[in-house]
Amino acid sequence: MGPKYLIIKKGEHGALLFHEDKVFVAPALPLEEVFDPTGAGDTFAGGFIGYLAKTGDITFENMKTAIIVGSALASFCVEKFGTTRLKEITKEDINKRVQQFRELTNYQTEL
Repeated sequence: MGPKYLIIKKGEHGALLFHEDKVFVAPALPLEEVFDPTGAGDTFAGGFIGYLAKTGDITFENMKTAIIVGSALASFCVEKFGTTRLKEITKEDINKRVQQFRELTNYQTEL
């Protein structure tokens, strides 16, 4: 009974992923300026679920990657008003942002 996985979003403090006896802690990416945080949680959720749907893999290891992807997308969302910044980014921008997470957390993943 109950969920197999639990994700707790902590806004500007990142996210936690729980599964059985495992825990993954992902920080939010520190940004020089946050313009508008509205929609960041929804963007995280979209990036997270979108990545899982793309890969078709709901293992703990892949969920860790999905959290990083969701967090990377959310970090773009807060840089401008509404969806403005999200409309401007490319796959290369996302890969660069995921690389920043790798450097920040020592988390290794491939998209």
